[in-house]
Amino acid sequence: MNAIAPCSTLAEVRQQIDRIDRQLVELIAERGAYVRQAARLKTTAAEVPAPARVAAVLARVDGLAQTLGAERSVVDAVWRAMIDAFIACEQAEHAALHPPSPPTP
Repeated sequence: MNAIAPCSTLAEVRQQIDRIDRQLVELIAERGAYVRQAARLKTTAAEVPAPARVAAVLARVDGLAQTLGAERSVVDAVWRAMIDAFIACEQAEHAALHPPSPPTP
């Protein structure tokens, strides 16, 4: 974790939060690009939700939260919401990339 800058005003605190928010959005955009790659690599829509992978990610970030001193309940809630949103994005991407075959007459 980066050193926390001492702030003497609420404006300084908000400036630091805004800086972190930008970094988080950049990282979410990067994560999304990898999610889109995953959608291309999965051959069936059933592969998209990947519950075992979700469980592994949640366990890993819980460990990171403990190690880094983050509020575990916040990390869990954020990751669950993020994963759910990315699964929906990946499902849409997968459907666009792998449309169902038309029925054979």
